[in-house]
Amino acid sequence: MLGAVAGDIIGSVYEFHAIKSMDFPLFSQGSEWTDDTVLTMAVAQTLLTGRPYEETLREFALEHPDAGFGGRFRQWFTTPGSKPYNGFGNGSAMRVSPVGWAFDTLEETLEEAQRSAEVTHDHPEGIKGAQATAAAIFLARQGTSQVVIRDVLEARFGYDLHRTYEDIQATCSFDQTCQRSVPEALICALTSMSFEGAVCRAVALGGDADTQAAIAGSVAEALYGGVPESIAKEARARLTPKFISILNAFQDKYHIPRS
Repeated sequence: MLGAVAGDIIGSVYEFHAIKSMDFPLFSQGSEWTDDTVLTMAVAQTLLTGRPYEETLREFALEHPDAGFGGRFRQWFTTPGSKPYNGFGNGSAMRVSPVGWAFDTLEETLEEAQRSAEVTHDHPEGIKGAQATAAAIFLARQGTSQVVIRDVLEARFGYDLHRTYEDIQATCSFDQTCQRSVPEALICALTSMSFEGAVCRAVALGGDADTQAAIAGSVAEALYGGVPESIAKEARARLTPKFISILNAFQDKYHIPRS
């Protein structure tokens, strides 16, 4: 969960100012959380309280309406009683990371990932993006190797994760669909050698930087046993008291070491 938040903050500066280099400062004056963090906190709150996803997602979005939400999601959370809108944007994957930590089996994880997605992103690709991200986190925290995670995700979801980072970086551009951004973010994590490396790779794709870094960071946190202390400190310093309270409560409930 903190890995997603840190990735979001690090990538926020480059969402609309794409770079193709990993030589950049992780944090600057403009580094801030966006809608990725807001909705990640909402999913965590659902898992902590048992409230419906519709309620927490809408409540948190209404509290932070200027966080950078997409147009269809904005229409959903500002219209009481809105139904799912067949979404397949990467918003389902950017917010799902808490699910990857909260369950004891892969099947439970996949079922909950679908529930977290389908209140808005009920298109098969929207559900797939959330499930693949949550599955990667679940498998990583079990100590599964990057190669095995890759193979499991390919077999289960049909993503091509054998592409090299160099290949995807050369052709990557801004795309907010699950099918054209989630596999690339997963490749960044599954070909990395450190948390920082995973996030930097995602930003340097030159695509949807904050969301792809949030997805890669969420998986990398599980792969590498947490978020490096210096990065965690910078990320936490930018969060609201409410977000910090949710983060702490979630880490305590699910026995996740505080970075």
